[in-house]
Amino acid sequence: MSLPASTAPQIHHHPNRPSLSLRTNTTTEPQITFTHTNKVLPNSVDPTVSSWTSSISRHCQNGHLANAATEFTRMRLAGVEPNHITFVTLLSGCAHFPSRALHFGASLHALVRKLGFDTNNVKVGTAVVDMYSKCGCVDLARLSFEEMGVRNNVSWNTMIDGYMRNGRVEDAIQVFDEMPNRDAISYTALINGFVRKGNFEHALEWFQEMQLSGVDPDYVTIIAVLSACANLGMLGLGLWVNRYILMREFKYNIRVNNTLIDMYSRCGFVEFARQIFNSMLKRSLVSWNSMIVGFALNGNADEALEYFNMMLGDGLEPDGVSFTGALTACSHAGLVDEGLKLLDIMKRVYRISPRIEHYGCVVDLYSRSGRLEEALSVVESMPMKPNEVVLGSLLAACRTRGDVTLAERLMNYIGELDPGSDSNYVLLSNMYAAVGSWHSASSVRKKMKALGIQKKPGVSSVEIDCVIHEFVAGDKSHFDAEHIHAMLEHLTSELGISGLGSSL
Repeated sequence: MSLPASTAPQIHHHPNRPSLSLRTNTTTEPQITFTHTNKVLPNSVDPTVSSWTSSISRHCQNGHLANAATEFTRMRLAGVEPNHITFVTLLSGCAHFPSRALHFGASLHALVRKLGFDTNNVKVGTAVVDMYSKCGCVDLARLSFEEMGVRNNVSWNTMIDGYMRNGRVEDAIQVFDEMPNRDAISYTALINGFVRKGNFEHALEWFQEMQLSGVDPDYVTIIAVLSACANLGMLGLGLWVNRYILMREFKYNIRVNNTLIDMYSRCGFVEFARQIFNSMLKRSLVSWNSMIVGFALNGNADEALEYFNMMLGDGLEPDGVSFTGALTACSHAGLVDEGLKLLDIMKRVYRISPRIEHYGCVVDLYSRSGRLEEALSVVESMPMKPNEVVLGSLLAACRTRGDVTLAERLMNYIGELDPGSDSNYVLLSNMYAAVGSWHSASSVRKKMKALGIQKKPGVSSVEIDCVIHEFVAGDKSHFDAEHIHAMLEHLTSELGISGLGSSL
């Protein structure tokens, strides 16, 4: 396989060996590339390849890829030939810095190709595939994969993950189908990919396929499945997975338990989350944050703040997520002064710069307390552009307080930010209708029509036997629609006989 010259510059014999440097210009991010030099950098050198590779590895592990590239240059200038471990180390380092390491990685691939490592050594070939995949060049990854003389399960799984990472689902499934021996990592690559893309139903379908195939999931699979359950609100399946975890060796895994806490909290069963938290032998900051945020989102403000203070007493230093949970709790409890004090502590004591979610909490804090002008002042003074969540919470408060004038001012922001969104236009139209301003309500509807914006129907869902059933108003497309409507008619009749029909 040969790569285009612009992507993978070739290395030719030269009296002066090629060196590597970090090239910076004003229009692009720093790029690590090959250059040439006559100088041998002054330093005592260890002639063994393992010592050079260890030094390169240390730089890569510390995130200093440019230093690793320089060390590789010195290694080559010292006459020490790299081995497969050297190349795997450097290519893996490139994969961790995809925005600025593609040229360096492609240059390494050219050298690897020249030496025959990519086709004859499965570890190097796999590292090349991984590097191109993570740099967004999945077609080059596939070319490299096809050129490999020897492949193992890691090679196949890396290619599957590369396609999923780059949104090429059909290609990923095709490689999966062609794979001689699928393992837990193969299925997890697909499941994780669907979760990352928000296709939670497909993720759970592949988990079911994994179960039917007799392949046991590992803890990484379980974390992905629990994330899908949390996003879909599938408590039934989440409970089943919890029981499965209790029978496995990873039942004490901190990451698994943290994900369980998050799943239960987002399904509205924060007491189950508390039980998991209390049973943990060891807790991380993420464990505490999951409980704080879980309590806050479920309206248990006192418990959220209590756990925030318990975390501080346990000697852990809060991060931005900790303060997001605590500020959300203050917002739900109407504790404006306490929330503002927390924001001040976050900035002054812990030196954490507020992000958009923190400003959103403050806007919500003021909005829920009816201090709408102060909420708008935060929106106008925040250092970043407000998003639809921040503006939506203030607009909803305008509706609650009947402040049409402020809502109109907000629509100028919303129109610029997300002109295709239907919910805020509908909210404003309903506000006009609530105060009897039918002409203005009609104008908003006409504007929506002119912009091609249609109101999206609301969807309700219910989980039965670990299956999510979704319905919209007047929907008769469900396969059990006839029986559902028959039962509703029966219940209506029973309520009428009981004298409760008038309350419907």
